[in-house]
Amino acid sequence: MKVSVPLAKSYRLLNHGPVTLVSAADEQEQNVMAAAWAMALDFEPAKVAVVLDKQTHTRQLIEKTGEFVLNIPSKQLAKLTLQVGSTSGKEINKWTSFDIQKEAETDSRIPLLKDCAAWLHCRVISEPHNQQTYDLFIGEVIAAWADDLAFENGHWDFKDESLKTLHYVAGGHFFVTGEAIEVSSGLDSPD
Repeated sequence: MKVSVPLAKSYRLLNHGPVTLVSAADEQEQNVMAAAWAMALDFEPAKVAVVLDKQTHTRQLIEKTGEFVLNIPSKQLAKLTLQVGSTSGKEINKWTSFDIQKEAETDSRIPLLKDCAAWLHCRVISEPHNQQTYDLFIGEVIAAWADDLAFENGHWDFKDESLKTLHYVAGGHFFVTGEAIEVSSGLDSPD
């Protein structure tokens, strides 16, 4: 089941460095692409940064609508992540070609991919110089959700191993999120 995540805690959905699937849509079409370079940028308002190459069809949809979704794929979506990252939405309809399933219940007009560990719906904060020069898009998180078997009480807690997130290396090689540990700094309080 998908649960709402407070926007002030949404940075934690990206903070451990997973690969993302970026989805976008306009009135006529939808697309999705893989993006390994996405990161949390700020707490309140919650912001993210993502690199989107000029040649991608998803970027064109984002530039048209000003919105996108960062889908945080689980390890069960490793093959799909490689497929959508290795093909162009200009050439094929990825949704039908790869039989991509969408989350049924959502407040987003942009599709959320089913079986992800989390989702962040973002509105572009226009920075034309960064976008054109560095392919860097900044988005304000306007809604965030996570699977309740992966994220609970504001923290990742992978109760279901199949929901562990993917970390891309190269050439179809991924890692999945590992074992969690907790340590104390031994300090009274940070400055």
